[in-house]
Amino acid sequence: MSAPTDRRPADRDPRTPDDLHHSRLDDVPGIVASTVRPASTRPAWMLAVAFVLVGLALWQLLDLHVAAAVALAFVGYLVVLYVVYLRLGGERVAKDHLVRALVYFAFALAILPLVSLLWTVVAQGAGRAFDPDFLNQTMNGVTGLNDQRYASGEADFVGGAYHAIMGTLIITGMATLISVPIGMFTAIYLVEYGGGNRLSKSIRFFVDVMTGIPSIVAGLFAFALFTQIFGIRDAKMGLAGAVALSVLMIPTVVRNSEEMLRIVPNELREASLALGVPKWRTIAKVVLPTAASGLASGITLAIARVIGETAPLLVAIGYARGLNWNPLEGPMNTLAVYAYFMFTKPLSPAVRDPSLERAWAAALLLVLIVVALNLLARLIAKLFAPKSGR
Repeated sequence: MSAPTDRRPADRDPRTPDDLHHSRLDDVPGIVASTVRPASTRPAWMLAVAFVLVGLALWQLLDLHVAAAVALAFVGYLVVLYVVYLRLGGERVAKDHLVRALVYFAFALAILPLVSLLWTVVAQGAGRAFDPDFLNQTMNGVTGLNDQRYASGEADFVGGAYHAIMGTLIITGMATLISVPIGMFTAIYLVEYGGGNRLSKSIRFFVDVMTGIPSIVAGLFAFALFTQIFGIRDAKMGLAGAVALSVLMIPTVVRNSEEMLRIVPNELREASLALGVPKWRTIAKVVLPTAASGLASGITLAIARVIGETAPLLVAIGYARGLNWNPLEGPMNTLAVYAYFMFTKPLSPAVRDPSLERAWAAALLLVLIVVALNLLARLIAKLFAPKSGR
């Protein structure tokens, strides 16, 4: 029988886990000790501020072109940034921050045109866009003489965009009524019935083709549809414009709706069908309500996509100086067409400023409508999103 072994508890290491962690890191070859954490972005932002000042100095003091000043300052920033982080954290950390700086710069270049556009439109159009007279008047009876008298200070500003605002709402509303049912039923067929048959593949192919057609082609199609097929001599009317916008809107509705219907879990369909519910009722009561949030937001974005179109409407609806409530007869106007004509064909070529004020104001109103539609799409997606849990 063996003698019992004397087991004494091992002495505990007095070092804490953090001490052990740091000691192991310090023992690794190639690790450079630093008072600054390698992952810290503080040096990068400090260098960014410094080289912004360098770029301003190159632009103002040396009279360099703004693009050349930005390029030189950014190249210098990248070099110094790499050297600093190479010293602080090694080559891997330096490369990480270098790529991060390139990504941030690319994002700034991408968003700069949008910011510049919004700034210009707001600065040029805010003074007239929110004028009650501009919002409640049309261009009936307004001539270049009115603009000349306004420019000389002899009369008040006259001529607004009320008819263009109403025309935009009417034509876009009609285009939505045409596009949404066609696009929705097409998407339902592709997802629920088509599968991978030849017809569904052909439909997807033509939808992709329609997505990329020039917008002017849609206007020519609508004009030819009413003149050649229906025999209408003067086909410039609101309905033709709505058809032109529908040609552009339907592919967007189909694609958005198809994607939203595809993400509905198949388990929901199978559970409904297992209870003996017909397929059409399963689609109406299960699939569509589940995808309602995405469908509504996709339709709203499709409206925002076409509401600013100009080229097809120049062909399809013409230009009206007054308000026309009847989309089945006579030319109409929209904000996009109104802005185009005010900019390219001012009422008084000698005094362009009043017409340019109208053009910028119409452009700002159009931008605000598009922004409102995008915010509405986000709100719809949030409010009608499927609730999880109890």
